[in-house]
Amino acid sequence: MPCRPGLLPRVSAAAPRSRARWLTLVATALVALVVVALSDRPGATRASLPDAVPAELRIATWNMCGVRQWNCEDTGGSRRKIQALKRLATVDGARVIMLQEVCAGDLASARKELGQGWRSTFRAYAYRDARGRQTDVRCTERRQGQAGFAILASSSLSRVSVVPTRQPAVGLRRGILCATVASRGVQVCNAHLTLPGGDRAHPDWEYRDDQLSSLVGAADARTVFGGDLNSAPPSAGSQDSWIWPYDMYRSYRECDQESASSRSGRATHLTGHKVDYLFTALPRTHCSVRATAASDHLALVVGVRAD
Repeated sequence: MPCRPGLLPRVSAAAPRSRARWLTLVATALVALVVVALSDRPGATRASLPDAVPAELRIATWNMCGVRQWNCEDTGGSRRKIQALKRLATVDGARVIMLQEVCAGDLASARKELGQGWRSTFRAYAYRDARGRQTDVRCTERRQGQAGFAILASSSLSRVSVVPTRQPAVGLRRGILCATVASRGVQVCNAHLTLPGGDRAHPDWEYRDDQLSSLVGAADARTVFGGDLNSAPPSAGSQDSWIWPYDMYRSYRECDQESASSRSGRATHLTGHKVDYLFTALPRTHCSVRATAASDHLALVVGVRAD
């Protein structure tokens, strides 16, 4: 970059002793201009300044209703669901997405389209019959593979585990899946709980209380946990308030919980009920409910401070 006249100090003929100092100033100015010119080039980097890592981490949960045989025929096909999933990542900025009722084929396609760096972990639903035989549930559409629940993330996942919890003796077995977002040191736990009457051998048995206790038991101070809990909030008048662990709303706060005493939130299902949740002890920075036009569930997105 050329030096413009007038930018350098003038030299007086009556002060020859300042010549050495003047030459030093000239050299310093030229070096500074070269450094600025190089650092302003497209693609130039400064080795002494590491890439900034945003303090906020956004995490979403969404029941995709991708298993068509589960009354999901009218919620759109794979293409629509994959596009909605991609919008959660690109428009809403979710770096981690907990999914329920997702087909393995849709998960693989979405991960590929989101690009390099995206990772996922998946667990299939299983059906146990009266003889104790257990088989994985499969999506009915061609090449869609197993039906299950998953965690999709924009970085690697470590410490992946299935949390042990009570499941129906006869019927559909869902579960709780946890993993740690390695780049942020935040654990996420995705749960899909058993519906009332879900045990065909014991239709009057309740499983959600034990499953919620297992979910809370897997959490710590740097965990975001939730999913499709198939339960109404423990607000006044709710007949199922007793299933919620005592510490659920006290040690942790839910994404859409307005105050410490609040036990409600916006609807996350097209029937007008809240059944999807995200809890954490980390400071919350954001909470939104997103319609996707591709499921009977709305997506829930929470932002947390993860620095």
